[in-house]
Amino acid sequence: MDKSFIVATTLHVRRRAFALFLTLSILAVIIALTGVLVGYLDTARKDASSTKALIQANLYFANIKKTFSRLKKREILYNTLYLGPIPLQSEDGRFSLLFSCHPMDNGININWLGMESKSLMQKQYNAAQQVLEVLALEYELSNPERLEEMIDESVHPKETFSYQTQSRMEQKNGIVSYQQFEAILNRYQFETDDPNVGKVPWKKYFVFHPTSKAPEENRIAGDYLSAKLLSILFNIDSAILSEDWVKTEGAFRILLGRYGITYDKILFADTFIDRSFCKVSYTYQKENYVFSFVDIQGEVKDFVFYGKQ
Repeated sequence: MDKSFIVATTLHVRRRAFALFLTLSILAVIIALTGVLVGYLDTARKDASSTKALIQANLYFANIKKTFSRLKKREILYNTLYLGPIPLQSEDGRFSLLFSCHPMDNGININWLGMESKSLMQKQYNAAQQVLEVLALEYELSNPERLEEMIDESVHPKETFSYQTQSRMEQKNGIVSYQQFEAILNRYQFETDDPNVGKVPWKKYFVFHPTSKAPEENRIAGDYLSAKLLSILFNIDSAILSEDWVKTEGAFRILLGRYGITYDKILFADTFIDRSFCKVSYTYQKENYVFSFVDIQGEVKDFVFYGKQ
């Protein structure tokens, strides 16, 4: 057989094989790109839905802000909302909301543990210390002093800034959310190898937001304290309180009057404190979404969108 024919045939086969390889490679790339594109479109579709849901949340929030800011007898609204979630629905049934609110001051402010050097905040600091000491004993924390140091470091950051930077940062000093406090707990547990810190139901005793600039406004909403916290602060049997105590307007004054216990009105409020945190759940395209806001003395602000739940 002619060698030139064999060589030509071999080259032809190789070219076809190479062409087939290129075809398969291109096909694989196209399949991969198609998968990426489909995934992208699906993500884009979901993002579009989330964006529309966010716009809807902003519209709800704008209307809530407008309505709530005009209220005169605000304590009636919030004392009702504090009793439990309340559903609201438009007449045609197209729009529905589920409101859930609680007082921002229904516990010890965690930042009070960093107020030892503030002479006007000594009562608040002492109350916070009392609660932390009881919890440290009950849950056998290995180094509560170190935990308090970490909290104090967060309330009073050691970093130095220029005057201009410090003025912008000043309002953000302190522990402003439970997530921030949780990060402190994680650091404490890592440093001390103390697993018990995770067993404490901190939210039953403490609240997590900045302190008020006016010392006289740093008070505890007595009517809405947990039975556990009441038992610590006033040395009342928690078993009795768990059956006796119902969070509602006027409950604090009635309870302590029954036991003949006096309380410091600088530290405890037995009337409505106009500082509330609310969450709103709503449905958009058959999915549930949630956003939150705070209402402080008629100023509705700090909108946070949590997305699909």
